[in-house]
Amino acid sequence: MQLIAKATIQIQKPIEEVFEGIINPEKMTNYFISESNGRMETGKELIWKFPEFSVEVPVKNIQIEINRSISYVWDKETVVKITLEEQPDKSTVVKVTEDGKPYNEANLRWALGNTEGWANFLACMKAYLEYGIQLRKGAFEFMREN
Repeated sequence: MQLIAKATIQIQKPIEEVFEGIINPEKMTNYFISESNGRMETGKELIWKFPEFSVEVPVKNIQIEINRSISYVWDKETVVKITLEEQPDKSTVVKVTEDGKPYNEANLRWALGNTEGWANFLACMKAYLEYGIQLRKGAFEFMREN
């Protein structure tokens, strides 16, 4: 049995804007990461930094389908896939799945934590893209490494 972390949200923006909000580090730094060494592009390898952690996270095996999906590896055991679905009202449903970990107690905690994390990612992205609000700023100061 493989464990999967997943979350879904509907964003009241056209699919092109949502897609750009995910691949463009100038937008992502407003709701998710603190730094990236480039845009997400197929075949590219990136380094992401997060505001609450001092670690650099390598992002590899990036695969892009313009305005449809983004996938990458940032944990050697899992693949993150973000899919976009345009709705009749021109809003966009965003689905995130991260899978690949075998079932055990430690990985069950991983699945629960990452499901929570992806739900937060989507809520922060929605707030930023729809209203320009940065929900993540200051939200995780308690996790900051000293």
